[in-house]
Amino acid sequence: MTRLLSSIILDIRLQARNGFYYAAAFVAAFWTLALSRIPPDSLTLWMPVFILSNILINTFYFMAGLVLLEKAEGTVIAQSVTPLRPWEYLCSKLVTLGLLSVCESFVIVLLGYRAGFEPLQFVLGVLLSAVLFSLGGFLVVARYGSINEFLFPSFLFTLFFVPPFLGYFGLVGDAWMYLHPLQGPLLLTQAAFGEIATWQTLYAVVYPTLWIGGAFVLSRRVFQRFVTAVEGQ
Repeated sequence: MTRLLSSIILDIRLQARNGFYYAAAFVAAFWTLALSRIPPDSLTLWMPVFILSNILINTFYFMAGLVLLEKAEGTVIAQSVTPLRPWEYLCSKLVTLGLLSVCESFVIVLLGYRAGFEPLQFVLGVLLSAVLFSLGGFLVVARYGSINEFLFPSFLFTLFFVPPFLGYFGLVGDAWMYLHPLQGPLLLTQAAFGEIATWQTLYAVVYPTLWIGGAFVLSRRVFQRFVTAVEGQ
């Protein structure tokens, strides 16, 4: 636990030093301004989409940025010979990026949404989506050594997260969307501004958690193979 706490503190410093929090503040201000231009009767429909789309930047791409920064600075080499375990390395980034997403999302909603919302379901939706996006970002970026190599394929990988939004707007049948890991967080975020069935709430928590567990196990293996092994050569 001491190692994990120390890693969290170091990650916060790294994110602050490289301007991640300034970028998050700028994006929050942008979305708040954009939401203020949307008619109130349409805001409830669009809010879950705005929130999850913004979290994708805060997590998928911020996770990639952190890993690439540590590769460039040689930090990963140092960590590979310390007692810090791969799961602690990953959890540190999941915690810090998850907290950043929650704080920024609350700011956007409190300033840009002119009605009440359910905070518990909102936080659960934000955190689950943040962890899914973060692990996805890690699994993708671990194979690349620079931002130039990563950027183009990253756009293709992010298309994996699009289908639930198509189902949300009725552009495709939404029954199949329940197989997608992002459907749960989308439902929870939707429930924060409206209502969903009880079984949907249970599904929205349990099903993405199973995906997170599998992605976390895979990320640990990827850490060993593509990060520690490569940097140790």
